[in-house]
Amino acid sequence: MLSFDPNPNAIPIELVQRQQFDSWLGAQSESTKNLVSRAAFKASANRFIELADTAGKLTRIVAGVGTNPTHECIGALANTLPAGAYHLEDTRNLPTYELTLGWGLGAYRFNDYKTNVGEQPSRTLHVDPELRSVQDELDAICLVRDLINTPASDMMPQHLELAVRSVANKHGADLEVTIDEALLKKGYRTIYTVGQASTSEPRLFDLRWGNPEHKKLTIVGKGVCFDSGGLNLKPGTAMRHMKKDMGGAATALGLADLIMKRNLPVRLRLLIPAVENAVSGNSYRPGDIIRTYKGLTVEIGNTDAEGRLIMCDALALAAEEDPALIVDYATLTGAARSAVGTEIAAMFSNDDEVANEIAASGEKLSDPVWRLPLHRNYRQGLRSTVADIGNIATFSEGGAIVAALYLEYFIEGLPWVHFDINGYNARSRPAHPQGGEAMGLRATADYIQSKFST
Repeated sequence: MLSFDPNPNAIPIELVQRQQFDSWLGAQSESTKNLVSRAAFKASANRFIELADTAGKLTRIVAGVGTNPTHECIGALANTLPAGAYHLEDTRNLPTYELTLGWGLGAYRFNDYKTNVGEQPSRTLHVDPELRSVQDELDAICLVRDLINTPASDMMPQHLELAVRSVANKHGADLEVTIDEALLKKGYRTIYTVGQASTSEPRLFDLRWGNPEHKKLTIVGKGVCFDSGGLNLKPGTAMRHMKKDMGGAATALGLADLIMKRNLPVRLRLLIPAVENAVSGNSYRPGDIIRTYKGLTVEIGNTDAEGRLIMCDALALAAEEDPALIVDYATLTGAARSAVGTEIAAMFSNDDEVANEIAASGEKLSDPVWRLPLHRNYRQGLRSTVADIGNIATFSEGGAIVAALYLEYFIEGLPWVHFDINGYNARSRPAHPQGGEAMGLRATADYIQSKFST
């Protein structure tokens, strides 16, 4: 955990970069050199040695940060150091904000459903109060992680609504919620149709915040709280982690929370369609045709391509306001995972400048995103003989691109960025424990803060 209160008894952590290791080692005592040798310490990230006084009391930690310090470089220390209070010593030439955030992210645990956790070792990093803004970012990311990690039994659309309301109330934002058949009255037929088979009514969250005179920024998040695949039922192994299929909604909400916490000069709109893609007697079927909010008709080729259906109504609604930028997050396709793996956010955009700058922010902050092309020749795969478009392609290749092209039909040529994310760490890494993850959030927040604040 982090504390922004000073503690004179906190144990110092001396940080050593790998390229400075030899000069650092040359200045140490013989006993320290021997300890370094025995521990094979070379200043690699997340490696450390303990220095003690003659009575054996721990007096100092020497920790490596590797050659290119990022938030991940001490992320493991929050779980591996001896219990106690610590502070980072002399970080003038190091990214103190990033290292502090990494400690907080590494300390994250989701134990809400464990009955015998017991008393956990307490490792507190005491930080300069001037770095309190780290907590804003940490809280936003942990909100995303908590929402994704919560099982679907406790994270259906009505539960997600509580989370959205909590964020809205905290910041004095306006929130409109459209539920069940009211969706049909407003023309949000794809949201209703995907969610109609569930006992948890489908809904659309529409949050607004900020000065109407500021630039309009709209964020959209896919909120499929559980995805069975519908009548095109997923196999059990593919369904196992589908509680994370609302990872786009969680990430969108976390980003909105951070924007409002930092009081950025934007007119923010957050749109989250929330459904469960369930199986029942009134499930929508392959071959059905739905008239979308935009007016385009969509033929259903596969009920497991439901995310793009609920997103298209929200994106068409977003486009009506002509915002300066639309950003959407969705755990949309397995094809994106095949292309970039589980630790990189696949990014699509119709604006080169925006895409390049978000990618640069991701590189700077170790929040990796990789741009994939909107190869418009693949649009031919979305043709339908009986409707305006289909929801899947007539070929299997390039699935992430085709899904992005489908969404592009609904944004009216406005500046737009689409993230196809995994939303889940398949393995634990420093600062990134296994489970829910806010992929692409930091990169986008950094871009928004730099571009919308001018």
